Amino acid sequence: MAELEPANCCCERMENVNAPSRETPFWMTGNFAPVDEVVDAVDLKVTGEIPSDLSGRYFRNGPNPHSHPSADWFLGEGMIHGVEISERKANWYRNRYVETPLLDVEVITNENRMVPGNSLANTHIVGHAGKILALQETQVPIEMTSSLETVGPYNFGGKLERNMTAHPKICSVTGEMLFFGYGIMPPFLTYHRVSPTGELVQTEIIDVKAATMVHDFAITENYVLFLDLPMLWDLAKLSKPGIPITFDGSYGARIGVMPRKGKSDDVRWFEIELCYIYHTMSAFERGSKIIFHAPRMVGYTSVGMKNPPSPKLHRWTIDLKDGTVAEEQVDDLGVDFPITSPRLVGQQHKHGYGAEFDASGAPYILAYHKYDMETGQRTCHRLSDGRTGSEANFVPAANAKDEDDGYLMSFIFDPSEGKSELVIMNAKEMTDEPLARIHLPARVPTGFHGSWIAD
Repeated sequence: MAELEPANCCCERMENVNAPSRETPFWMTGNFAPVDEVVDAVDLKVTGEIPSDLSGRYFRNGPNPHSHPSADWFLGEGMIHGVEISERKANWYRNRYVETPLLDVEVITNENRMVPGNSLANTHIVGHAGKILALQETQVPIEMTSSLETVGPYNFGGKLERNMTAHPKICSVTGEMLFFGYGIMPPFLTYHRVSPTGELVQTEIIDVKAATMVHDFAITENYVLFLDLPMLWDLAKLSKPGIPITFDGSYGARIGVMPRKGKSDDVRWFEIELCYIYHTMSAFERGSKIIFHAPRMVGYTSVGMKNPPSPKLHRWTIDLKDGTVAEEQVDDLGVDFPITSPRLVGQQHKHGYGAEFDASGAPYILAYHKYDMETGQRTCHRLSDGRTGSEANFVPAANAKDEDDGYLMSFIFDPSEGKSELVIMNAKEMTDEPLARIHLPARVPTGFHGSWIAD
């Protein structure tokens, strides 16, 4: 592992002024707590200068319990926060619940949220083939408009019979969208391929040993990588609060490699060290080898998400010719929400980005790190004065010459103001000073995943 002494990254720890109380779970306190108001605001104040090539909308999804506490951070109803940008101006900010039947349910239980159609729709929002889809991995997508009104469930013309992951991959070469869905009952894993124009053209059941929580996967130019990891669905816990899953080390851990147009019999499984992986950064081919990067957790979590194991960025090198896999740790910092340029999904890249989480308790984001994936060195944009962040998204510059020509966007919470900003960072330079801060009239709770959807 390389020595990591970035010149422009001050890595001292700060006191976390947002630390949760002992009486309530962290997801109901500080900037994790839900907001009560639906807000519409126009002509937003900007500090700095918005790049002229940005024209579109930044959307971010996350849980926002609607009139009751939630039994887990992952179980609040989905609320989308959005900012529209054009001609160097921030035209509007608005937040909207994704309108699903669960908004009218007094208490959300494992039983009622597993009913088909009862989506929390709280994890991600993506755009593909003219559709904007709010995602939650145990249900079908919910279509949204560009002004964040709910259209309703979307099932690709009736071809998607079950759920869809919250982490589809859009190929940067073909424009296809690839995704999977897992099941608590058989089939446990199903793979799907969608054309660039939005037609679901392939569905394959993938044989795995049991019902596991598969949160993410990865693609290369010619392959998909499935993660078969020891986070098992526990039917005995369905009647209890929280998510009914158990980390079972006896299950083992493995990565499956399948041609993108392949079937279950084509999957080659590679055993890896016991771990769990929430989010993948990238995968790409180098000759007969596949290089795969992701933050790796030893174990999963504790009761109530208290002091979960810290994810560390790792590299797996899968040799398809020799049938071997090698694993190495890239960094010893606790990071997650890894990203690369959307123009390089499935392709070889030099740079990757990750969010640094507070290691002392609740998963507040303290900084954003840019990695040189060849040397392991990193630089960062560090938040100060108690400010905490959300996932950052990479937006390529319009006339990019290098892969890191672009911007990182993220909602940042300022506790001194009790409000949030949409911050635009220089993804190439990664200094502590952002290019622009778009001031919002409200607080955006720390949430999950989002997308820049260009005009």
